Amino acid sequence: MATTTPPPTQPLKILMLHGFTQSGPLFHAKTRALEKNLQKAFPAGVTLHYPTAPIRLLPADVPFAMAGAEAKAADEEPDAWAWWRRKGEGEPYAYEGLEQGLGHIAAVLKSEGPFDGVVGFSQGGACAGMVASLLEAGRREGFEAVYAKGGMRYPETFEEDTGYVEGMVHPPLKFAVSYSGFAARGTELYRGFYEPKIRTPMLHFLGTLDTVVEEARSLALVEACGNSEGRVVYHPGGHFLPSSQKAYVGALIGFIKEVLHTAEGGEKKEESVEDMDVPF
Repeated sequence: MATTTPPPTQPLKILMLHGFTQSGPLFHAKTRALEKNLQKAFPAGVTLHYPTAPIRLLPADVPFAMAGAEAKAADEEPDAWAWWRRKGEGEPYAYEGLEQGLGHIAAVLKSEGPFDGVVGFSQGGACAGMVASLLEAGRREGFEAVYAKGGMRYPETFEEDTGYVEGMVHPPLKFAVSYSGFAARGTELYRGFYEPKIRTPMLHFLGTLDTVVEEARSLALVEACGNSEGRVVYHPGGHFLPSSQKAYVGALIGFIKEVLHTAEGGEKKEESVEDMDVPF
């Protein structure tokens, strides 16, 4: 049974965060079917914004990509970008350049926003959770609480006073969506993103055949979200974003309609598995 929640009455603006080794244009190309489906579902209008991460990767950073048909000469820089570089052979990982990546997103929020929500894939999915967290009221205090225990400081780039609540660079997001995303776990350094738990309504898509991001890492992000808001949708595929399959596109559309309807003052509708029409 399809959801009966009406679409929003105002145009939507969504920030789209690509994965490791991708770029904004490449992520856009891979999600054109999703974009078309969203445009049909939201007649008031929807705009997807696809920034490219600021860290350009070297061939040594992406050896698996260099082996493919699109590989370039070893001395050429691939058109591959990242929000950070992961360091370490296993968890806990360190995210080199995280402040740079978040600073770039903060600049996009300021210049291109305001956005209603964020959608991210893989590393971008992890970033989506971080950005939603950083824009929540009281998050700065949460970072300060764990700083003495080895946590990072709240990013200065998100503190610029643009007239929003608490002097943040952008108002809190209405929703966040993670495809094959994950949480930074096992270290105090990034605990401020997840404690207290993320309150922004967030939907999580996981591939049952995903061999790139372990399920436990993705479920750690689910656990970092408030129990009343966290949702998990499994698709029978690997490490990709299902942008045309009806059931999974329908789950995304139903989720966005629900949270925006609530944000516009409508009565909150608790959807059942049958309503969402996807395997949880």
